Amino acid sequence: MTKLSRDLAGPCLAPNGSVVAIGAFDGLHRGHQALFAQVQRRARSLGCASAVVTFEPLPRTYFSSEPVPRLSSVREKLLGFAAADFEQVHMLRFNDELAAMSARDFVQRVLVERLAAKEVWVGADFRFGHKRGGDVALLRELGEKAGFAGCVMPSILLDGARVSASRVRQLLGAGDFAAAAALLGRPFVIEGKVEYGNQLGRTLGFPTANVHLRERVSPVQGIFAVRVGLGEGECSWPGVASLGVRPTVNQVSRPLLETHLFDFEGDLYGRRIAVEFVAKLRDEQKFQDLDALKAQMNHDAHSAREILGMNPVLARA
Repeated sequence: MTKLSRDLAGPCLAPNGSVVAIGAFDGLHRGHQALFAQVQRRARSLGCASAVVTFEPLPRTYFSSEPVPRLSSVREKLLGFAAADFEQVHMLRFNDELAAMSARDFVQRVLVERLAAKEVWVGADFRFGHKRGGDVALLRELGEKAGFAGCVMPSILLDGARVSASRVRQLLGAGDFAAAAALLGRPFVIEGKVEYGNQLGRTLGFPTANVHLRERVSPVQGIFAVRVGLGEGECSWPGVASLGVRPTVNQVSRPLLETHLFDFEGDLYGRRIAVEFVAKLRDEQKFQDLDALKAQMNHDAHSAREILGMNPVLARA
């Protein structure tokens, strides 16, 4: 059973010791998955708990003055940690206190006092502590004094390049969903609860399931052919989706994911859905009126049906 903690201070979470993975872990891609598997192997070998230390908000978001796209929500990260069978998830609040903490204090307060670490596994480019003052060499030095081993996970390569969250974000931004899926080990998905909208899509002949992203910044925007998973099911229902700020009607200030499920009849309000992005059709654009918007929506639906292997029947005007 996975246990979640968020506080810097408190009792030891792993009295029998732990093997720890540290990172932001945005996207939980193949590199992260390999690291998690190694931590689980070492924890079993040493007879101690497996633990992960991560941060929310993401450190790069905390330090950036601009919106920063992310691959996975907090909920998706937690589900991924549970699926990887971690016993302890230490999701620290990245705030002023943590940002000002020295590398030495981080090791003592988090890795020693809270997790009784026996091994700490990180990537080769790992940096930690105030102004990123700590690196792998310092982690190993401090670990020797504190009684744990600092270990580096070799990079996972695909097509000769390192698998990384930044590379995944670049591929998604370019609309190369197949290449991004190869790095992630699964298709890119955004999931959330369906909420009420203003029913504009319904009046245009395209009722949509609306998911508000709120503070989350998506690495993709535009119009897409998608497959949708309902509840815990696989993403198999074909559809067309818009992710953006709806420039023609100017009714949202933050990106909204609107998905029209082809040939679907039913009520999705309050249900969780997962939207798998298959192909990008175009960027968002502003139309002169709703008639022009509706004509383009029909064209987008036709294109999405073709891409998804369906009969490309135009929606009724």
